[in-house]
Amino acid sequence: MTSLRTRCACRRYTLNFLVFKRGGFGSLMIAVGGWNMDGRGPSIWDTFCHNKGRVFEGHTGDVACNSYQLWDEDLKCIQQLGLTHYRLSISWSRLLPDGTTRFVNTQGVAYYNKVIDDLIRNAVIPMVTLNHFDLPQALQDRGGWKSPEIADVFDLYAQFCFKTFGDRVKFWITLNEPYVCAYLGYEKGLFAPGLKEPGTSVYLVGHNMLRAHARAWHSYNAHFRSLQGGKVSIALNSDWAEPLDPSCPEDVAAAQRYMDFKLGWFACPVFGTGDYPQSMRSRIETQSLELEFTEAQRLPKFLEDEPKPFGTADFFALNYYTSRKVKDASSRHTELSFTGDLGAEAIIDPSWPVCGVSWLAVMPEGLRKLLKYIKETCNNPDIYITENGFSQIGPVVLEDVDRCQFYRATLQQVSKAITDDGVNVRGYFSWSLLDNFEWSDGFSVRFGLFHVDFSSPRLKRTMYRSGKEYTALIKRYRNYNKQ
Repeated sequence: MTSLRTRCACRRYTLNFLVFKRGGFGSLMIAVGGWNMDGRGPSIWDTFCHNKGRVFEGHTGDVACNSYQLWDEDLKCIQQLGLTHYRLSISWSRLLPDGTTRFVNTQGVAYYNKVIDDLIRNAVIPMVTLNHFDLPQALQDRGGWKSPEIADVFDLYAQFCFKTFGDRVKFWITLNEPYVCAYLGYEKGLFAPGLKEPGTSVYLVGHNMLRAHARAWHSYNAHFRSLQGGKVSIALNSDWAEPLDPSCPEDVAAAQRYMDFKLGWFACPVFGTGDYPQSMRSRIETQSLELEFTEAQRLPKFLEDEPKPFGTADFFALNYYTSRKVKDASSRHTELSFTGDLGAEAIIDPSWPVCGVSWLAVMPEGLRKLLKYIKETCNNPDIYITENGFSQIGPVVLEDVDRCQFYRATLQQVSKAITDDGVNVRGYFSWSLLDNFEWSDGFSVRFGLFHVDFSSPRLKRTMYRSGKEYTALIKRYRNYNKQ
């Protein structure tokens, strides 16, 4: 396996971004904590964590980095890095404990007002995510993302946020990674709400999330845009996929299916045709007939009398971590499942270094290829890379040289995408500002630019070497733009 350090050695790095925002990500359920403080209602992730066996070694996000009480410390970290933008997530149940606008938690409103105001006071532009996996438990009890009513409920929540914070927030993300929420939460049971309903709920949940996003975008467009002048999008995650054997037509087709099921599932309705990719429609129809289902029972259709998803994004928000080699497996999976519908097997190339968690093979070149793919298939949108990062496990290493090399290599590939491929990349957000509670991995995995000592009473924050490297890259960018 080639080391990342070897692959990046001796490369002269130049940051060639003319209009480029540098940001970090934090201030969400996995960092904020305060799970039952000041009127906040429980979310599905609170319930999930409190059920034994769901999360690594029984870890919970009850306290996490305690950003709810230590926000001023987080702000100091942001200032130290010199960030121009900061992506944060609102806890839906902190604002609206039962998920509806019937009762507003004023203490929750005050908390987010302070966070947003502090950022702006320090010349940091907030990008606000309305829902990052943590659906209010009260709504889950009424069907959650499987309920047809959830789209209207989300729209009312979004409108409340636009009205309350939109005079200062100019970048909105409605939903973060609907693929992950649907697939890991309803197909595999590895994320909240922890359901295993293969081949059915995954598509219904994804469909309702798209319906919810579309309603929120149309509401902003109709009632808030002219006064507030903001932009709204949805954050989509995707690997980059290449055929295992480029000379094998079946592998080539499988790699394209992988992109369609991973990215196109949500990108095509919003940025492309207005409907799901044809490969999804045809594969699911074929699999359904063989298993005595109808396609309509599994992959829903968008109705004529409801707000359409097409065109409901003012920029492309991309979360990228890794790449895969893909080979055909269309004849091997006959069960009712998302994997069976996909009919492809994803493999990590042994030459790609793996950082921390087993799924995260480092492939900066894949990001450049993915950016170019989005340019060519999604009508050349403005793109913000809203998540990208490098993980550590095991003993804490503050001199995280490999992560430094990762950021250099990654931003070099982003630079090439801009200058050589003509991709309209407008910003890059590192995952994450702090080491935090990494969902089902708990505290066993660390992505932060700042280490958090979870054993200390004040949860001391200490900058990694990669944080200093990130700061240097920001300064280099600013100096370049002054030339």
